[in-house]
Amino acid sequence: MAATLQTIAEELGVSRSTVSNAYSRPDQLSPELRARILETAERLGYPGPNPTARSLRRGRAGAVGVLFTANLSAAFTDPFAVAYLRGLAEVAEKHDTSLLLIPVSYADTEAALHTVRNAAVDAFCVYCVPEWHKALDVIRARDLPVVAGDDPALLEPGTLWVGIDERAAGRRVGQHVAGLGHRRVAIVADWVTEPGRTEVVTHLSPDQLRYYVSGERIRGFDDALSAAGIAWNDVILVNAAGNSRPAGAEAAAFALDRRERATAILATTDVLALGVLDALAVRGLRPGRDISVTGFDDIPEAATVGLTTIRQPSVERGHAVGELLFDPPDDPAARHRVLPTALVVRATTGPVPTDTRKTP
Repeated sequence: MAATLQTIAEELGVSRSTVSNAYSRPDQLSPELRARILETAERLGYPGPNPTARSLRRGRAGAVGVLFTANLSAAFTDPFAVAYLRGLAEVAEKHDTSLLLIPVSYADTEAALHTVRNAAVDAFCVYCVPEWHKALDVIRARDLPVVAGDDPALLEPGTLWVGIDERAAGRRVGQHVAGLGHRRVAIVADWVTEPGRTEVVTHLSPDQLRYYVSGERIRGFDDALSAAGIAWNDVILVNAAGNSRPAGAEAAAFALDRRERATAILATTDVLALGVLDALAVRGLRPGRDISVTGFDDIPEAATVGLTTIRQPSVERGHAVGELLFDPPDDPAARHRVLPTALVVRATTGPVPTDTRKTP
């Protein structure tokens, strides 16, 4: 018969609550008594209180749910996501709380809703979920603390939010490229149309883009390009199948393998930009000289390859999310945190080359 709290209590002649305190409230016992309890538990093969039952009794699951629309693997392979989660985890572990990564399927909505509805968590961090996804309705219904990271208007007024001014950052990229004289510009972005498809998008204006992050960055690009006299219809917008290096390379081909190829390619993430650079290398094109390339995020590899990009805080962003979750401010104005960004100019951008040959 398996040992229980009652078994240990009877063995030592103490109450059940005293044995429980040895695990959950050690400060309530003398070091000697706690040591006797733990030694007896080990001798009798008692593994300790059931963590699920204990969390239910105290009304706390001890976990924060982090929602991803992307595949779960992105949490471990996307450099920005990895750094962001590291920051959030550093705060969570100070509060004896774990992270539960919740992939929210785009294709199977019912499965996603079931997962979110049944997640044993005390709060949610919405890392990347489109504002139209029904999982957000489930979060509202659960009435748990939520920190959003996409659209500030994603949930209810007063919702905790940590992010950057995506549009202003995109505008700085566009101003930089236009200032270098580029007029044939392409944009490579994911979540412009359906995920999993690589295609040139000609039927959507910047204001019609549905996914907040990509849409805001592209709207910022367009703000600057249009101010420089570049019409939106002259910009090549390519939807990448996903936020991966191979997807970026595949999308870049639509801007490079055309009679009048772009002289500048603006990617909405550094990962996509690295794929664009791969596509240039295959074609013998030099970044910053033949074709200018920009990214967004400033992941570690961006500096290694000399990528011009937008720097935004990653670990710090995760820290800020954790701080809001575990110590939410009473002041509504303090519930939204806009973190700083900066344009980092490196070797992958330069003036329009004098030889702008048309490809065959």
